[in-house]
Parts: sequence; structure tokens; C-alpha cells
Amino acid sequence: MTRREVLAMAGAAPVWFSAAYPLGRAQQQGKTRLGGAPAAFSLRAQSGGGATSFDIVEHCHQIGLGGVQTSVEVMELDGAIEFGKRVAGYGMQLILESSGTAGGDSVGYWKLDNTTKISKAAGPYCLHATIGAGRQGMPGFGEMPGQRSSGRRRYERFDSLEAFRTDFERTTINIEHMEPTLRRNQIKLAIETPDWRAAELAGWLKDLGSEWIGVCFDFGNNMALCDDPMDAVRTLAPYTFMCHIKDMAVDTYEDGLLLSEVALGEGILNLKEMVRILREKDPNMPFYLDMTTGDPLHIPALTDKYWVTFDGSPSPPTGRARIPSLVRDNPPKKPLPHITGLSPEAAVKLEDDNNLRCIEYARQVLGI
Repeated sequence: MTRREVLAMAGAAPVWFSAAYPLGRAQQQGKTRLGGAPAAFSLRAQSGGGATSFDIVEHCHQIGLGGVQTSVEVMELDGAIEFGKRVAGYGMQLILESSGTAGGDSVGYWKLDNTTKISKAAGPYCLHATIGAGRQGMPGFGEMPGQRSSGRRRYERFDSLEAFRTDFERTTINIEHMEPTLRRNQIKLAIETPDWRAAELAGWLKDLGSEWIGVCFDFGNNMALCDDPMDAVRTLAPYTFMCHIKDMAVDTYEDGLLLSEVALGEGILNLKEMVRILREKDPNMPFYLDMTTGDPLHIPALTDKYWVTFDGSPSPPTGRARIPSLVRDNPPKKPLPHITGLSPEAAVKLEDDNNLRCIEYARQVLGI
């Protein structure tokens, strides 16, 4: 089971329920301000073999989380309102996945307006969308159900800077077409962009100048593009509506670097300072646990192809300098985690344990 194989939308996947799942302690301490995003529960959501459906709202409530990121699987206002009441009844914040882009014609705009109204009826804090390298098996942003993202990042998808720029322009135009609908319905969209460097995203948002379109800042995404995480958070904080929090461990291999998402406090990120910067922008900034339990991600930063989609300003580094100093200066204290070779039950237990450690750390150390 590879990292990519375990990433799927938790709101619509099967589940295996562990009778031994240690809920008691989380329930006894009451709800944390931390929310839960689908990637944190992807193994649990997939391991039912079709026996039943994973209820991410119920699961987040049971482990004491104060928010849930999911999608509304209804197409009428009454159903969305009831769904929102259920989440609110648990004292939880709600973030909903965006239904997609306007489509460029009158029918597309009507569908966008209708689905946005339905989402708004559920009472979410904001909408969320992943742009570019989505998780394998999930619909990409603006794709219809049945269309599936490859999960590949820009250095795998594109062979030239021109090809990346063409895709960047197409995507930004699609998002900009959504702005009037978001403004009319008074609901914000937080976009997550694993394919875009922090400066690229910030530059576009500055030019756009909309209070309704901003950032879901992911603590680890930009490391795959050799962005320094502290530079990334400082660059994107002014535009950030919500966050996906995780910690990262790193190592190297023959073609570049390895990235692993690990439990909060067990990696190399300066979580306290990153949280401080984001709370300086918004004292009530939503933080959603988004740690994927899986195998390391291979980043081929020592290959020439990896760099062809970057703009060359400044000139790409050469040789071992292509490995960021943050990686070179922080060799792993223990082998990076893997789930390959684990049974489904053991993998789910590892994910559960990771999530509970994250919740405890966020509560005790980060004040989330």
C-alpha cells in the first residue's frame, strides 16, 4: 500500500471500525479547537472493503475535534441545512469542499451559483479547494465526478515552464470566474496549491485583490517545491483563511529528498512560530489536522527535469545545493515512517495513534 493509494476523499469512502480505538481520553478532555481534514483519516476511511460508509463528522466528534472539513452530498437546500445543524449540534466548525468552477457558460454559472447557495445553507466557515496536484483518485478542482486527479505534481506533469504557465493561467482564470458568485453569496474560498510556490500564489492573489478568495495554508506542501516553510508562511499569511497543520520529517535519496508527514512535534517544522505568525494575521485562525499516515514522498530535486517548470529567477541551484539547507541540516533521528508491508488493521491503528498524538500536542503545546 503506497502513500498515493491511501489518499482518498474520506467523506465517501468505506471504513473499518476498531473496537480498540482509544476515544475515552479525547472525549474526557472536551473538544479542542483543532479541526479534522479528510487526509488525516484516509486509511480508516478506506479499510472497510465496502462494508459501510465512513462518517467523518461523527468520527471527528468522537475523538474530540472542534471542526470538520468535508463535502455536502446533497443537492437541495433542506438537506444542506440539516447537515449544518448536525455539525453545529456537536459544537463543531464546518469547512466544505467547493463544488468546482464556473464552467465559462450560462449553464456553468447557474450550476456554480446553485451549488454555492446549497453549501452556504450548511453554514460553513468557508469553502476549500485543492488546485493542481490533487490526491490520487479524487476529482480535481473544476473536474466533474468521474474525472480523477493523477495526484502528480508539477515536476511530474509538465516538461516545460511554458506548459506550467499555460496551466497556471487557465486555472487562475477559472477561479477568478468564481469571484462574483462567492461575493454575491458572501462566502470565502480557501485554495490549497501543492503545485504553486508561495511567491506564485501570493503574486496572483495580490493582483486579484479579492476578499473572497484566499489561501488554505498547508504547513508541508511547499517543501516539495523546495520553498522554505518559514518563508512560505510569512509570504502567504496575509492571504490565509484557514490552515492544514502537520509536521514534516526529511531525508535524502539518490535523486533528491524524501518528505514524510509525521505527528506534530516529531518533525523539523517550527510549529510554534508558524502558528504565531498565522494567529497574528487572525487570532481565530482555523487549524485543521491534515497529517497523512503513509510512505515518504520522493522529491527528485537532484534531477534537471524537476527544475524545468521554475521560472529561473533566481537561477536554479546546482549539485547538492539543490537539496534545501533545512533538509541537509536536519537528518532524520530515526527511519522515516512507512505503511508498506503493514496489514490494514495495523495501518489504521498507526493512523489513529498519530492523530491522537497530534491532538494532544496541539492542545498542550500549541494551544489549539
